[in-house]
Amino acid sequence: MNAPSSEQGMLYDAIVVGSGAGGAMAAYVLCKAGHKVLMLEAGRDYNPKTETPMFNTNAQAPLMGSGNSDKDFGFYDATVDGGWQVPDEPYTTADDTEFLWWRARMLGGRTNHWGRYSLRFSHHDFKGKSRDGLGADWPFEYDDIAPWYDKTEALIGVCGTNTGLDDMPDSGEGVLQPPPKPRIPELLVAAAAKKHGIELAPMHRAVLTRPLDNRLACFYATPCGRGCSIGAAFQTTTSLIPMAQATGNLTIITNAMAKTVNVDQNGRPTGIEYIQKPSGKAHHTHAKNVILAASACESARILLNSKSKHHPKGLANSSTQVGKNIMDSTGADMGVEVPLLKNRPRYNEDGHTANHLFIPWWGHKAQEKGELDFPRGYHFEIGSGFRMPGAGVAGDLQGYGLSLKQIARENYGTYVHLSLRGEMVPNEHCFMEIDDKVKDKWGIPVVKFHWRWSEHELKQVDHGLKTAKLLFETMGARVGDLPPPEQAIKKGGEIIHEVGSTRMGTSPKDSVTNQWGQTWDCDNLYVMDGGVFASNPHKNCTLTIMTLAMRNASKLAEELTARKQIQIQGSAHA
Repeated sequence: MNAPSSEQGMLYDAIVVGSGAGGAMAAYVLCKAGHKVLMLEAGRDYNPKTETPMFNTNAQAPLMGSGNSDKDFGFYDATVDGGWQVPDEPYTTADDTEFLWWRARMLGGRTNHWGRYSLRFSHHDFKGKSRDGLGADWPFEYDDIAPWYDKTEALIGVCGTNTGLDDMPDSGEGVLQPPPKPRIPELLVAAAAKKHGIELAPMHRAVLTRPLDNRLACFYATPCGRGCSIGAAFQTTTSLIPMAQATGNLTIITNAMAKTVNVDQNGRPTGIEYIQKPSGKAHHTHAKNVILAASACESARILLNSKSKHHPKGLANSSTQVGKNIMDSTGADMGVEVPLLKNRPRYNEDGHTANHLFIPWWGHKAQEKGELDFPRGYHFEIGSGFRMPGAGVAGDLQGYGLSLKQIARENYGTYVHLSLRGEMVPNEHCFMEIDDKVKDKWGIPVVKFHWRWSEHELKQVDHGLKTAKLLFETMGARVGDLPPPEQAIKKGGEIIHEVGSTRMGTSPKDSVTNQWGQTWDCDNLYVMDGGVFASNPHKNCTLTIMTLAMRNASKLAEELTARKQIQIQGSAHA
């Protein structure tokens, strides 16, 4: 998808850096409104319709399909040319830091890999500081974004139900597609949780249970993480990108590593300098507007590397907040064998891969009363059911031969896993900067991360571990001693929800963009990825990234249309 060299000199209405959730949505909205867009993607072209190993079994893969240093999430994971480490693209960490940065160098970015969990942020989530004095509020209310959530959910296709729970805002009438039926182990978790006043709910997920446009409904047969050739599991490569291409207004250049945002003699952005990775040659593109949607830390890296006499601290960084306020979701796991599930009848329990039911945060009222010793919330995702056997088998396997096989059969489907995902409060110890001593293969200075969990997150995880143990014991399972939260909590970046590096706000003194993702310092420079998040609620960030991109790109599209109409009218009068 490399554009002809003649097109690289075109003046586009917008250049979009990144083809994932935010970039593809912004391009789709602008192209559909009739504006010319150039999309730069650092990775290679990718077509899930032809490249997805949907029906391959684990038995056909090395190590029964399990993960390794090259394919962290399993041999068949959709991510290509990416992972915690990307060849030729290092990053560094401070001496006291453990931080993992997941990147996907492919068209569609991390939407080819993500879990498709699509939970709305609630009124609690947008105004956390007003409630507990920590972090920062978003510069708008839930009601301002609710209609855009409806539009995004309807466009991408989200299954689920309206629950009325205060942590799960309802969608508009008819917006959500029907959810799949719960699995037996999930119903067992629900019964146990109900005894303790905790409600379960259908997980909202960007997986089609009914056909939508030219995408088919999920047939519940293959893991979503492999990619989806029929388009049932949302990824931009089967939806937003081809939809934008169909307008005739989108040009895509792959293997284009964005280096800096170029500016004119007045310091105003004019386009992007990028490196064509196969040749190593630098190219310059030109546009009326620049939209960075390369992922939170990658977009911040581009801004910090875009220094000039007009922007000595990096572009859009007069506040010095670019690279600060990085947040990830907290994570911790616990799994046990549940004796009640032994030797139950076999049947197809695949479903749409991930949990059909989950445990939303139930503690808002307890926090308001001061009954909990940590702020913000978390949820539990459930792993369970009859799944394709892999390299590991649950159970205390003893002996050999027929007796060993019998134990494996008894334990098949008895394992239940709870994964905690929680909100992190930003702190001064979590930020990124440019490491001037290290450059990537193309001579671009790399990112250096600093990271430290605070007591807020450690106390949250401690509460979550104790809650998980309570639920498991209520289900009749045996749970041993709990690890300390410092050991149980995942590393920074490990949940792959890093956000906040170019956060939005109400003042250029302490934020990088306004509520529209428009940078305070340059009115034709936008950020439309998770970097603009003012907080990081415990829910997956992708739905909100897309929703903000739709909302903000729609405003930009209207402004571009109005300007063009003025120009046409001016020409007619001339």
